Amino acid sequence: KGANVKGYFAWSLLDNFEWADGYTVRFGIVYVDYKNGLRRYLKDSAKWFNKVLR
Repeated sequence: KGANVKGYFAWSLLDNFEWADGYTVRFGIVYVDYKNGLRRYLKDSAKWFNKVLR
């Protein structure tokens, strides 16, 4: 039944620069605060992904 899944990967680990949209869109599972020393925060999606991988 179902698919033979052998692994997972995140589309993007960190928010980054997108050629078409610059820094206005955020796809990463880790939020990057560009205004405060590039500080990083786990998004809810990162916490969910962690549970899936365990």
